[in-house]
This record gives sequence, C-alpha cells and structure tokens, in this order.
Amino acid sequence: MAVHDDCKLRFQELKAKRNYRFVTFKIEDQQVTIDKIGGPNETYDDFTNSLPVNECRYAVFDFDFTTDENVQKSKIFFITWCPDTSKVRMKMVYASSKDRFKRELDGIQVELQATDPSEMSLDIVKSRAI
Repeated sequence: MAVHDDCKLRFQELKAKRNYRFVTFKIEDQQVTIDKIGGPNETYDDFTNSLPVNECRYAVFDFDFTTDENVQKSKIFFITWCPDTSKVRMKMVYASSKDRFKRELDGIQVELQATDPSEMSLDIVKSRAI
C-alpha cells in the first residue's frame, strides 16, 4: 500500500505548524490519499460529521484540552474509522494497512479505533488524552 507524499506533508503541517485541526485519509487505487482537511477553527463535531456513514477512513485529530492542573495541552490522535455498515472488503483493506500507514506519520500520541460514533465520543477522547 503506497502513501501519497501529500499525506505526510499535511500531517507534518498539522503537527508542527498547527495549520489544521484534522485531516482524514482514504484508500484509493492501492494508495492512501487525503480525503478532507479541517481548518484550525474547526471543532470535534465538525470532524466527526466529516466522516462518511458507511465507508472507512483514517484520520488525525489535534485535540486541545486543559488538564486538572489547568495546563493547556494538545495531543495528536490517530483514529481508524471503520463503521459496521461499511463493506467487509473495505474493512479488511483498512485493517491490514493501518500499521504501515501509521508508521509514516511520526508523532502520533494516542490511537483510537471506532466502528460507530459512540466509540469516539468527545468524553472518550478526553479520557484517552489525559
């Protein structure tokens, strides 16, 4: 599975420059490509609403939060979105190429897998970030 150079470039911009809140990726023609990019002012709801209902996606999300000690922090989440309604073949392709793709993105801090929106609710993300 090839990874388009643009994927790595956009991830580096998200990580270093904080140009984006999130980037979603899809597999097309045996290659991981960019699906959607969310600007720095987008919310977690904007991100979850950008995910297709019955297709798999990979995503990185820059999550800002405040610790119990009132310290501002940020963590980069790698999310594998494979809804139950997606085709079995698609789920298998995403599952088998996830680790290879994730290795290309240096700086992932938290990994999350979800098959329905409740598995990646904001409460779950917050609890995984702290």
